Amino acid sequence: MKRKYVIALIVAAAVLGVVGMAYAAFADRGDVKGTTISVGSADIKLLSNLAGGTGESNLVEELVGPTFEHIAATWSADYLLKIFNNSSSAVSLFSTADYLTVNDPEDLRSIIYVEIFDWSDADNDGLATPTEIGATHGKKTIVKWKTEGFSLPNLNSGTVAGFVLRFSATNISGTKQGAQAVFDFGFDAVGLN
Repeated sequence: MKRKYVIALIVAAAVLGVVGMAYAAFADRGDVKGTTISVGSADIKLLSNLAGGTGESNLVEELVGPTFEHIAATWSADYLLKIFNNSSSAVSLFSTADYLTVNDPEDLRSIIYVEIFDWSDADNDGLATPTEIGATHGKKTIVKWKTEGFSLPNLNSGTVAGFVLRFSATNISGTKQGAQAVFDFGFDAVGLN
């Protein structure tokens, strides 16, 4: 009985082998050749003249930062900025600050705050009226701006986003009189598609 079972298994294996070879004899293939992949880029520009358009002469890579003088305990000042997405795809925006401690010996970075608001310049005059200032993206010290940054809305290709950066201070100690600091801030863009 075992011998018949073994013979049946050998015959079954042989039949399957022949069927498998017959199947392989009728195989076919289709190829896709010459696939081209083009990597997009993220390219944002800053508007030099906030009331101007997005013509090449008004788009710059960097601007000179603001100068705030004679700040006091309840000081606040706005800095207006417009960013143009010059790339062919939408981008995600992120902002960070940067500084060298040698340029801030009195540690003003720990007591100066920035709050970033959306700004829709409805009349395109380059001035922010209260009705044009939108949602806030948070308020942080310059230290937190450097370490955590601000996530900002996505920006579609060929569009402009306006922002109000509101700098402020509270409770400036008398020991800070005459102190000065210099720092930079920037906006990074990452392509979305």
